[in-house]
Amino acid sequence: MLGKILLTLAVMIIAFFFVRQRDMKGKSSPARKTGPKAKLKDRTVVKEEHNLSADLRLGAYMFLVLVIGLGAALYYFQWQDDHSILTVRLHSDGQPEAIVYQVYKFQLAERSFTTLDGILVTVASSERMEVEGL
Repeated sequence: MLGKILLTLAVMIIAFFFVRQRDMKGKSSPARKTGPKAKLKDRTVVKEEHNLSADLRLGAYMFLVLVIGLGAALYYFQWQDDHSILTVRLHSDGQPEAIVYQVYKFQLAERSFTTLDGILVTVASSERMEVEGL
């Protein structure tokens, strides 16, 4: 999970520097034309490009906030689901009563689990395991 977060941050940083460098190249070499009509036309073109650039930048930031917000929400809901508490009952052949354990969902494996107290329980092939709360 940490690797996914680091990869996402690396892509975001590279994209930020790419966009920033592209903006710097556009500002460093303005085209100069002579004459009053050319200057007026040049100003309107630059103004339109600036508005388009500002709109694209705003859209990119809004998209970035949306993606980060959705990622954080999905991570939170996954964490909340993994930390739900399940009841596990182990029925053994030789015992009349089942043994009851409380387990976090993410610590439940196919034939073993770790209880809330930190006890690692491995289920034998002769035992039957019931999970309540899935």
